[in-house]
Amino acid sequence: SGTEYFIAHAGRSTGIRIWEYSSAHIGGIQLSYDGNWTTLVCANYGTPMEMTLLDNEYIVQVSGKYDYGYIYELMFVTSQGQSFKVGQPSGNSFNFYPTHDGSELRFLSGRHNGWGITSTGAHWAVYHTSDNSVTP
Repeated sequence: SGTEYFIAHAGRSTGIRIWEYSSAHIGGIQLSYDGNWTTLVCANYGTPMEMTLLDNEYIVQVSGKYDYGYIYELMFVTSQGQSFKVGQPSGNSFNFYPTHDGSELRFLSGRHNGWGITSTGAHWAVYHTSDNSVTP
């Protein structure tokens, strides 16, 4: 439930920043595209955690846990085997990954209620570095 969000920008994703309420749910999230941070979704309460991707590294999996109407844990896995996990391992699991070879995370969408992220979805496409475009 809550307000819809959509995190996307031109370019390749180069970083992730997530806020977690102490030992509780995910409070806010941002993505960086070519070094430029998107607008914060939801709240910047709690402790921010950040992951910066290497050149030509990209996200190939998003998973986590949800419970009591909130996302409690998010984990991102990259094409180079690096992982970034924030939150508490509490609740039911979910897992998103691309179904086409060469696809990567292009944007996130979902809902928030002002206190935390209540749902999330991952959207994938092939990123073409030569012309800064995508193929869904």
